[in-house]
This record gives sequence, C-alpha cells and structure tokens, in this order.
Amino acid sequence: MGTQGPANSDYIPNNDDTRTAKEKAIDEWLPITSSRNAKWWYSAFHNVTAMVGAGVLGLPYAMAELGWGPGVAVLVISWVVTLYTLWQMVEMHEMVPGKRFDRYHELGQYAFGEKLGLYIVVPQQLVVEVGVNIVYMVTGGKSLQKFHYLVTDGKDFKLTYFIAIFASAHFVLSHLPNFNAISGVSLAAAVMSLSYSTVAWAASAKKGVQPDVDYSYKATTTIGKVFNFFSALGDVAFAYAGHNVVLEIQATIPSTPEKPSKGPMWKGVIVAYIIVALCYFPVALIGYYIFGNKVDDNILITLEKPTWLIAMANLFVVVHVIGSYQIYAMPVFDMIETVLVKKMNFKPTWSLRFITRNIYVAITMFIGMTFPFFGGLLSFFGGFAFAPTTYFLPCIMWLSIYKPRKFSASWCANWVCIILGVILMIVSPIGGLRTIIIQAKTYKFYS
Repeated sequence: MGTQGPANSDYIPNNDDTRTAKEKAIDEWLPITSSRNAKWWYSAFHNVTAMVGAGVLGLPYAMAELGWGPGVAVLVISWVVTLYTLWQMVEMHEMVPGKRFDRYHELGQYAFGEKLGLYIVVPQQLVVEVGVNIVYMVTGGKSLQKFHYLVTDGKDFKLTYFIAIFASAHFVLSHLPNFNAISGVSLAAAVMSLSYSTVAWAASAKKGVQPDVDYSYKATTTIGKVFNFFSALGDVAFAYAGHNVVLEIQATIPSTPEKPSKGPMWKGVIVAYIIVALCYFPVALIGYYIFGNKVDDNILITLEKPTWLIAMANLFVVVHVIGSYQIYAMPVFDMIETVLVKKMNFKPTWSLRFITRNIYVAITMFIGMTFPFFGGLLSFFGGFAFAPTTYFLPCIMWLSIYKPRKFSASWCANWVCIILGVILMIVSPIGGLRTIIIQAKTYKFYS
C-alpha cells in the first residue's frame, strides 16, 4: 500500500507532480480534472442523478417478473451490496498517499496492471455509459411523446421526432466543460427524480388495488417464467448503475492529507442512498401491489389518470434524464478528449470539444431512434456491464489491493458480492436478449 509520506510535501492533488507545463494545462482542460472545488452536497445530487434513473419506473414490472419474495429480497440485497461496493470505491480513491484515482480505469490499472486494467475496465465502463445515454435518448423521447399525447388529447407523432427534440437539448448542454459546470442541471435532475418517483407511487396508491389484480407470473410456460426472472434481475441491476461515475464525481472534491475527499464524498453518498431508498422501495412495492402483473415496463404508462399529474410526471422524467445523460456522458467526453489530446496530439481547443461532443450526441440519438426496445435494452445492458462495474469489480480490486486475510469478514463479504454479481452478469443478458427478440418481431424501424 506504500508508506505514508510527510503531511504536506507528499500530497499533490493529482499524481506526483512530475508533469510538464503542457501536461498540467491539458489536465486543467480535461473535464474530470479541471475543477476540484465541489462541496459534499454536489456528491449527493450527482449520485442521485446518476443512480435514480428511468430504471426506477421499471421496478414494479421487475417485481411482477420476480414475485413478492424474490422481488423484495433482490431489491434489498442490491441496495446493501451496491452501498458496500460504493463505499469501497470512495475509500480506494486516495489509498495511495499523494495520488488520486480520478477515473475508474486508473483504479483498474493500479489493481490489475497498466494494460490489463484498461482492457478490463474501459470496455465495460463505455458499455455502461454509452448504453445509459442511448437508453436515456429513448426514455426522454418516450416521456416527451407521452406528455404530448396527454396534453393534446391523443394526438400522436412518431417517437423518432421526440427523440430528436430530446437530443436537441444535449447539443447545447454537452458543451458545459466539467462536472461542476453541470451541477445546476444535476440538482434539477435529482429533485425531478424524487418528484416523479413520488408521483408514481402516490398516484398508484390513490388508484387503489385494481379489482382484477393478479400477483402470479405473467408468463404461462416455465421457460417464459425463468427467462422473465433473468430479465428482471437485469432491470434491477440497471437501477443501481451509479458506480461508473463515482470516482469521477469524487475527483471534483478538494482534498488535503488532513481532510481527504472521502469524508465529504461519503456524506453525499449516504444522503443519496437514503433518497434512492425513498424512490425505489415505494415505487416498486406499491406499484406492484396496486397493478400486479398488469403493470407496464414504465409505470407512468400504466397510470393514465389524473391526466395533468401524469403529464407533469413525464415532464419531470424528461428533465431528470437530461441531467442524467450529462452525468454519464461526461466521463465519455473525458476519455475521448484524453485520447485525442494526449495520444493523437490534437490541441485542446474549444472547436475540438465542439466537434467531438456533437458527434457523440448525434450517434447516441441515431442508435436510440433505431432500437427503442426500452424494457429489453435495460436488462440486456443491466446484466452485461452494470453487474460487473457495480456489484463485483470493486470487490475484486479490493481483494487484489488490500489482500484481506482468508475467511475474514472483509474477505467473505467480498466473495459473496463477487458470486452474486457473476450470477447476475451471466443470467440477466439472456433474459434481456430474449425480450429484445420477442419485441423486435413486431417492430417497424423509425416508427
């Protein structure tokens, strides 16, 4: 772990400073390392915005595919396991005196070696972040479409138009330079996530248990039940995906040897996780209790009345996924800009940023328009990449770096998380892929 150096001389905010003036200028330009004056509450609402995504609206549907017992167990276990792995990441951010792991892949490189760390972390992190951005293009478009439908008494337009309208906001917002610059957008998004979650469960509760409510599994065949169960596990994994940006969020908090960044960061995480619980559990449990297995993969679609309230909730979702898209896009922008400036020697200019970020937004918009299978996409990505980066990769890094004693509490806890995470990673994409195949049969491109 390295020895603790002198209190002040050894501690430099970003790696041991053997950097040239040019390298310092580049680090001050890159989105993750350019600003380090965030307060603890920035961590709270960035984490809420990253975590409480559109996935929360799919939780009642996941409950319908899991059933009461397994559903509650999966929700609670996921909350506990992901809080534990998030704590590990916050701790590991500055475990080497005088060094900060500002990016997930930098921690991966320290744990697994320069090359292997990159190969293990970067593809998974990119799948998560780009995957979330694509899914949010679809979610934002669908929520705008639903809002339009409700306020214009049933006038309908193609989903592709609404995805394009949603994307237009990002062609502007994507040019905000770093995490601190998007803190206002993120705060609005965090407030919205609490608002639409509250609308979802309160409107469900007001509706009362439906007369024909049925808590049996939707699928009639055993194979259907099994695949749906797998798929629902992916939906839950998707709902806990904030770990992919946690080190990048922590990088924005100032740090000294006396006051390391993990203090304020952890304070923010605790607040965020309380809000996560206040959003997830009521939506999942009340939504399923009221509608049973007839609930849609987005509970706001199931709730038609009162019209003004559901229209408003859909607008809240739009504002929230605008902020969430930016939170997940920022590390991707950082990766792209790092490669262009450090590896390909492009000059760190405004025009470079303008071109690359617009191209990225356009690509996610185009893919979202082409494949809007919302439910299936969630569980496919949920298992494929969210499970490793959220449930067990932090545990493997912890074991590799700290090497806890065999069969000690820490060793056992980490192995339990790893086993659960690996099972999740294997089974949920299978369910998600089957859902995509079934939905794709009836799908018309660009409809």
